Amino acid sequence: MDSGSLTELPNSRTESDGSAVIRVLSYNIRSMRDSPVALARVMKACAPDLVLIQEAPRFFRWRKQLARLARAADLVILSGGGSAAGPALLCSLRATVERTEDVLLPLTPGLHRRGFATAVVRFGGAQGPRLGVVSCHLSLQKDERYAQGGMLLDRVAGMGVEHVVAGGDLNERPGGRTFRRLAGVLTDCWASRPWGGEYTSTPDDPHQRIDAILATKGIEVLGCGVPPFLDEDELRAATDHLPVLAALRIPAV
Repeated sequence: MDSGSLTELPNSRTESDGSAVIRVLSYNIRSMRDSPVALARVMKACAPDLVLIQEAPRFFRWRKQLARLARAADLVILSGGGSAAGPALLCSLRATVERTEDVLLPLTPGLHRRGFATAVVRFGGAQGPRLGVVSCHLSLQKDERYAQGGMLLDRVAGMGVEHVVAGGDLNERPGGRTFRRLAGVLTDCWASRPWGGEYTSTPDDPHQRIDAILATKGIEVLGCGVPPFLDEDELRAATDHLPVLAALRIPAV
């Protein structure tokens, strides 16, 4: 793993100037089909303020499954799950929630339904900086994926807030046209300030970066990557992706 120039990722805090340093985790959890115990331990060890989940449970008792995971990781549910076709958002009690919305994308016959889980939150109390958040899981089919990348950018631009973090399983490497489309507008946090590991798939043989955290201009990236401090056995037991963790400074209002 390339640890970049950082040895440790900054912890969450509110700065004296009113800005907020937060930790954002993006994680494909494969519908919790693996070890929920290992999954919760991995998430909790990352100490996130926000978790952008992909492949949350979508069918039988999906709300109870997601709620159980949130409790085990000392988090609460923000939005998504079955109502967003898989993407979900969790948060710590540090976040003040303004609004949430689950978005279903147009369905291409024969392909999997996709969606976005979105929210607007504040950190540092009612007067703290506002942040839009979007969790996504883009299509395996390249043309549909490219169109969904455009819809993601439209959603980010239409949230009515200056600062937005979007992330998830892009199902594409950085050289692909959808990844490049997104990174042409938003900051690719790993490319901006690499920390930890780069590759997110697969836990047994990390060889490709298909999961990413992206941020609008004005958000300072303090570090981003696959956390090097996590237990490898738990990572393999938890799901078929590795998590991406970013520390970001959100400017004051």
